Amino acid sequence: MGMLRFFTFWGLNTLLLWSAAELFDSVRYEGLSPLLIAGLLFGIAHAVVKPVLVILTLPLTVLTLGLFLLVINALVLLLVAAVVPGFQVAGFGAAIVVALFISCLSLLLNLLFGPLTK
Repeated sequence: MGMLRFFTFWGLNTLLLWSAAELFDSVRYEGLSPLLIAGLLFGIAHAVVKPVLVILTLPLTVLTLGLFLLVINALVLLLVAAVVPGFQVAGFGAAIVVALFISCLSLLLNLLFGPLTK
C-alpha cells in the first residue's frame, strides 16, 4: 500500500504541474522527464521543506491569516524550478499565481476523491 500511495502522490503532483504548464505561459517544461522529476521533487519538497518553512514563518502566517502560505507554496515551486533542468517558472509573481492554482486544484481533487491519507 505504501508504494501505491507514493506513486499516486507522484502522479497527482505531476498532473498538477502539467495542468499549470498548459494553462499558464509562465510555467514551461521541456519533455516528460523534467516534468516527472519536477513532480517527484515537488512532492518531496512539500513533505520536507514546506513544514520547516511553515514553522519558521508561523507568526507571519498568523498575522496574514494564512495568506503567507501562498508565498511558501510559491517558494517551494521556485525551488523545484531552480533544481530541475528543463522545468521553469517565469518569476515570483507567476509562482504565486501558479501556487494559488495548484492549491485550488488540490482542494478540488481532495473534495472529489477524498484525501489520500489514512
